[in-house]
Amino acid sequence: MIGFSVRKRLLAAALLGSVAAPAIAQDAPATPEAKASSDDVVVTAQRREERLKDVPVSVAAISGDRLDLVQSGGNDIRALAGRVPSLNIESSFGRAFPRFYIRGLGNTDFDLNASQPVSLVYDDVVLENPILKGFPIFDLQRVEVLRGPQGTLFGRNTPAGIVKFDSVRPSTPGGYLRASGGSYGTVNIEGAATLKVSDTFSARFSTIYQRRGNWVDNVATPQRGDLEGYSDWAGRVQLEWKPTDALTARATGQVRILDGTARVFRANLFARGSSQLIGLGGPGTPFRRDQVRQDGVNFQRLRNYNGGLTVDYDFGPVTLTSVSSYWNGTIFTRGDIDGGFGNQFAPPFGPGFIPFSAQSQDNIPSLDQFTQELRLASNGSGPFNWQGGFFYFNEKLRIDSLDFGTPSDLNPAAIAIQRQSSDAFGVFGSATYKFDFGLTLQGGVRYNNDRRTLTASRPIDTRPGFLGFGGPVPLQTARVGSDIVTWDVSATQKVTDEVNFYARVARGYRAPSIQGRLAFGRTLSVANSERTLSVEGGFKSVYYGGKLRLNVNGFYFTTDDLQLTAVGGASNFTTLFNARNVDGYGLEAELEATPIERLNFTAGISLNNNRINDPNAFVAGCGSNCTVLNTQRVGSPGIFSINGNRLPQSPKWTANWTARYAHPVGNGELYVGTDWVFRSEIQFFLYRSVEYRDRFLLEGGLRVGYKTGPFDFAAYVRNIADDQSAVGGVDFNNLTGFVNEPRIAGFEVGFKF
Repeated sequence: MIGFSVRKRLLAAALLGSVAAPAIAQDAPATPEAKASSDDVVVTAQRREERLKDVPVSVAAISGDRLDLVQSGGNDIRALAGRVPSLNIESSFGRAFPRFYIRGLGNTDFDLNASQPVSLVYDDVVLENPILKGFPIFDLQRVEVLRGPQGTLFGRNTPAGIVKFDSVRPSTPGGYLRASGGSYGTVNIEGAATLKVSDTFSARFSTIYQRRGNWVDNVATPQRGDLEGYSDWAGRVQLEWKPTDALTARATGQVRILDGTARVFRANLFARGSSQLIGLGGPGTPFRRDQVRQDGVNFQRLRNYNGGLTVDYDFGPVTLTSVSSYWNGTIFTRGDIDGGFGNQFAPPFGPGFIPFSAQSQDNIPSLDQFTQELRLASNGSGPFNWQGGFFYFNEKLRIDSLDFGTPSDLNPAAIAIQRQSSDAFGVFGSATYKFDFGLTLQGGVRYNNDRRTLTASRPIDTRPGFLGFGGPVPLQTARVGSDIVTWDVSATQKVTDEVNFYARVARGYRAPSIQGRLAFGRTLSVANSERTLSVEGGFKSVYYGGKLRLNVNGFYFTTDDLQLTAVGGASNFTTLFNARNVDGYGLEAELEATPIERLNFTAGISLNNNRINDPNAFVAGCGSNCTVLNTQRVGSPGIFSINGNRLPQSPKWTANWTARYAHPVGNGELYVGTDWVFRSEIQFFLYRSVEYRDRFLLEGGLRVGYKTGPFDFAAYVRNIADDQSAVGGVDFNNLTGFVNEPRIAGFEVGFKF
């Protein structure tokens, strides 16, 4: 275990290193000519290809070698956490169910129908359900992170922002193949190729396979290596037909198959009275990431399938775009929720005191999502441009939650069933006008209509009196809906050829939600729409032909009727509710520099302050006898005020920095690259406690390689300092938590053609 004092020394050394060699991006090209030609970083944050400097939105892009580095070691989408300022990603389901946070706004709810205020958009298609949001990242042009409300062009459930993926198109020639192997049986194989069938028809085939062996030993079993392994495969086929210059049609098919174990929860991970990680022997014993002691069944199986069609037709003055997409998903996941042996009357229970067993399974037997967007955009080169369109969303979802009487039971003691149907549509428009003196004004408006119906019941329950929730629960129905207008207004002023200032005011919203998890409760909970108003401004600059870029912005937001989820607690029931308000403010800065040929740095930093403002917001304190720091409600033991608290999973500071240097050797180049991510303290739940938090996280990576012609040979290390940090907790019957990924070292061979 890396002690707190050692981690402080590592942090200081890393910070000093970043000052001595200001951090940088991994996508530095091999030649200065290539760098000069890439003066304009192009993004599609506003549904058009534009220079990042001209977009009046706080947006960051990751691409090229920098994106490849993030994926080293079999990483999944969670590896993007902290790679741009104000972005955090975590999951209590491992690779299957990521939860996104931007500027502190997110949702810690683990339910399989939990809505999030950060939307994920994959090739212009919004992915709503969390089990779709974990789709692997491979063969991508870029990843864009749009911070702040995006309620005009993208609409529902974007008050915090968007994480946007754009895959490489079939019009891009060539391809690549990359394979690596590393610690714990980690395998990563990725490849893509474009096939040009004729002058009008081309196809691109892309795939990724990731695997890791079971590297966590359950000391309660005789074998070594029981948990945390996975096999994850995804593929994409794109067919593009362009019979004329005016018409382009692209059909897409995608699939993902994930088999492995569910996230490993660790019983009594924290020493009572501190956030220190401890071993299986209790306080004073060293924490070992590769050991647990559990008595439950553990597995996870996920399947995703997608088909889509995108058609563009250029009429001359305008272009019509149609984006049709269908996604299907299933998941079956079971884990040991108490994280150990949970029967105090049948030793050996533990580690630590675990009053009773908790074993549950969550299934999505069927998820069907259909979306359709029609968009019309002007093509003029004059000062005035516009775009507008229509969007439709439909989702059918079934969730089964199973609870078991004993950890080894195969027949559930209780089953809670949810059926959810969601429909939404939006009508939107946006216009831009550029004045001769360098001022650009932009405004947009969108009408949003949402409807959702959820039915839930607990038809089977053989736990009489269990926790006071025994007995079947009859069918319950809840319906929610909203009609909301969102908008944005922005201005960009060109000061010099190198510098643009911008300001933006935007309104975003999250659709109303229903929580139907009845495995341990008897009633549904409903939350109304939340509405966010954001104001931000700053400057974007590019100097020396793209060799120096600096973007800085400050922001303020206020969210009314914030949707929050009280997870677990002494009542052991997940409760969805609206808090009156939350305010937040901060700053974000990003730097990229190429001071000399072949040397490239990037750095990013964010400050995020937020506060819940609701004197009537109370939640149940932990059910694990932790040390709660909030004020208890008078006359209500175990119920605490969260007024004035920071949002959970919301670090005040995040920082990232990278450096890459290449030196010519023979017919190629020898290169070395490093990347680091830091985040400050986070709390895991709405209430503040001593135990359920992590003081800070500091993870770094190193890649050393040789490129010659189309070949790339490299060695890599991820989490090079083997930082051991808790990234989440389970508030149930003991001080349960889960931790970050281990150090992974390996070798990679790549080939581009």
